[in-house]
Amino acid sequence: MTTSTQTPAVTQPAKRRRGSAGKFQGGNPVVYAIAFVVVCVTLGPVVYGVLGGFRSNGQLTQNPAALPDPWIFSNYAGVVTNPSFWQYTLNSVIVAVITTAIVVIFGVMAAYPLARYAFKGREALFMLFVAGLLFPATVAVIPLFILLTQNFGLGNTWWGVALPQAAFALPMTVVILRPFLQALPQELEEAAQLDGTSRIGFFWRILIPLSGPGMVTVGVLAFVGSWNAYLLPLLLLQGDMKTLPLGVADFSSEHSSDTAGVFAFTTLAMIPALVFFLAMQKRIVNGLQGAVKG
Repeated sequence: MTTSTQTPAVTQPAKRRRGSAGKFQGGNPVVYAIAFVVVCVTLGPVVYGVLGGFRSNGQLTQNPAALPDPWIFSNYAGVVTNPSFWQYTLNSVIVAVITTAIVVIFGVMAAYPLARYAFKGREALFMLFVAGLLFPATVAVIPLFILLTQNFGLGNTWWGVALPQAAFALPMTVVILRPFLQALPQELEEAAQLDGTSRIGFFWRILIPLSGPGMVTVGVLAFVGSWNAYLLPLLLLQGDMKTLPLGVADFSSEHSSDTAGVFAFTTLAMIPALVFFLAMQKRIVNGLQGAVKG
């Protein structure tokens, strides 16, 4: 009769992460300190403007850095009940929507052949779009003004502002969308062709839905850029056709003594673009990550 001997399993002692006592384990404190300073510098003027709209001019003069005491809501109420504010907002929304639609539609149509087709001169054509990033709208604003007002008759119209804005936003759109579209598997297009789908059908039925994050990214960037545009609308728009940045400038000039009212007007003018950008922030990051991976 044999007896079996079992060797007890030798357990390795769990390794512990040893950290020096008293050291910051969440990361480099210098980086956090720099980030905190940058956030304060960035958000400081915004918070000061928002709170300034809840104060009176006397409070701002007596103690500019204090909190509202008491809180005054008449400044914001006066802006909301001002019909000019809503007219400026409507103009900005229409111009921004037209610009965004043109940028997204024509941007993805231009990026599609540059990403999926192999033809002679493709890289040279793409570099032409890249070179467009080097020329801001300010260098061509005078020729654009003459061309749009005298030749095309688009002065003081929404299209006269939206078309040039879209043209200057297209290079960035193509640069972002091209690597995003290149990252889509080639096998997907080949399988669609085997099922009888044409290249145009593949573009509308498969590629457009899959490129949603990239299109949202360029759309948000185009919308915010159009909303904040100032120089081109300043030259082309007059009277009731002015956009919100021009309305802020006019209100600041007409009510230069009403500092609290100017703060309130400026705060309400930046809220739509700020809310829209924050709501789409995660989609923008996802779209840019897809472009980088491609």
